[in-house]
Amino acid sequence: MFDAVIFDWDGTLADTRQAVVASFQKALKEKRCTISDAFIERRIGTGAAETFREILRTSKVHFDEALIKSLVSKKIQAEIKLSSSVPLFKGAVELLASLQGKVRLALASMNNRAVIDHMIKVLNVQRFFDVVLTMDEVHNSKPDPEIFLKSALQLNVRPDRCVVVEDSVFGVQAAKTANMGCIAVLTGVYSREELERVNPDLVVDSLTEKDEILKFILR
Repeated sequence: MFDAVIFDWDGTLADTRQAVVASFQKALKEKRCTISDAFIERRIGTGAAETFREILRTSKVHFDEALIKSLVSKKIQAEIKLSSSVPLFKGAVELLASLQGKVRLALASMNNRAVIDHMIKVLNVQRFFDVVLTMDEVHNSKPDPEIFLKSALQLNVRPDRCVVVEDSVFGVQAAKTANMGCIAVLTGVYSREELERVNPDLVVDSLTEKDEILKFILR
């Protein structure tokens, strides 16, 4: 049995894809920078600042960190405005409720603190988490394991006693590097084959596969 479960947010607990992409595109429009939605989707989970850097490099647009900071701020404002359209994935609340009281629970998201604090309040799930960490509390983006290791530290649980629930290749890689268990869920943009390539311990189609998820965590 694991002692703690660390959940990702975007694409794992909440179906934020459209809101995230739209908020990036709104910020980029002001700089007259064009990039495909798919480019952004494949980078969800690596942090807004790093995603903007990649977009501007790819688009051959000169930038400095002041511009990145401005774009991130615009993206945060836009995403908060769009948050009312964001649903939790089916099975998310039921799974969190089933785990609460049995293990420690953390939310570890590479989204920004203002967005996460707003969304978990709007969707009424803040009550489930003992610890909430965001991009604002770490220096390195996934696939670096920093955010998961800091979550374990704040939970006061050894990394090898934690299991991560993730939808992205970056997140699975970070979990495995942190020596944590990992459940990959096919609710993001990655295929089963892509996720299996980075060796999660379990792959499920959705959070509605509660019995299988609980069996792995609480075995």
